[in-house]
Amino acid sequence: MQEIRSLAVIGAGAWGTALAKHLAEKGLEIRLWAYEREVVDSINLTHENRVFLPSVPLPRALTATTSLTEAIEGRDGILFVVPSHVTRQVLRNLAACLSRPIPFISATKGIEEDSSKLMTQIMDEVLPESMEQYVMALSGPSFASELSAGKPTAVCLAGRDAQLVARFQTALMTPALRVYADGDLIGLQLGGALKNVMALAAGVVDGLELGHNARAALITRGLAEIVRLGMAMGADPRTFYGLSGVGDLVLTCTGSLSRNHTVGVRLGQGESLDAILGGMQAVAEGVRTARAALGLARRHQVEMPITQEINAVLFEG
Repeated sequence: MQEIRSLAVIGAGAWGTALAKHLAEKGLEIRLWAYEREVVDSINLTHENRVFLPSVPLPRALTATTSLTEAIEGRDGILFVVPSHVTRQVLRNLAACLSRPIPFISATKGIEEDSSKLMTQIMDEVLPESMEQYVMALSGPSFASELSAGKPTAVCLAGRDAQLVARFQTALMTPALRVYADGDLIGLQLGGALKNVMALAAGVVDGLELGHNARAALITRGLAEIVRLGMAMGADPRTFYGLSGVGDLVLTCTGSLSRNHTVGVRLGQGESLDAILGGMQAVAEGVRTARAALGLARRHQVEMPITQEINAVLFEG
């Protein structure tokens, strides 16, 4: 198997920057694409992403660009880490730059709001048909700041081609980051997206000071909802009891670094959604995903009462 030596990381938010840092420190040649010129200048001139991952020194070998063509030129693979609501547009722009099929990993945890499609389903629509077997997804319990600090992290990588998954599993793995191979693209992405919705609900429980018993019950029933929808969509239920299911759900519903949990806490304390989101630099994916998840629940005729109630809190006053 050919060794992976270089990657493009598309998206320089906290998670994209943390992954780029991790892989550059491993010795891979990494080019990081950012939409924002100030992010690119910050990374290239000060070796720090002052906008999305401040106070974390980045390797000097890590370079950033605002050009998608430059980012992917000569790379062995693409790691795609942009917010779900701009995924389709960035993919369209990327597709125009592709001169050949290239391995493509989605590390975005979300569902498209209008279509209720998973990220790899959008990729199948937008990217050339020859790319279908090259599409993979990465998910699991992973705060960007902890991976950046070299703290132990474990995630899952899923794809349609087991040999390709194995190649990239080796490329991404380090003593600090353990990568498990998987074949369930739907389950892995659903777990990664829906846990953000449950984290909002868990945050509301904490904001209302309803106690640890209530939060534990909510997490457990939230998992039941995720499994029900996943099975209706053809996912393997066992996926939801792994890292990209229970692992990510527990982390995001209880961790103080969780953006979605923080939004939920502030909602529970009586703040308005507009006021909360207006003061945030980073994206809380759960807000958009909540609507998309409810759309999926209705389409597949699956009962998801927590998802329904968090939508009522977010959008119906």
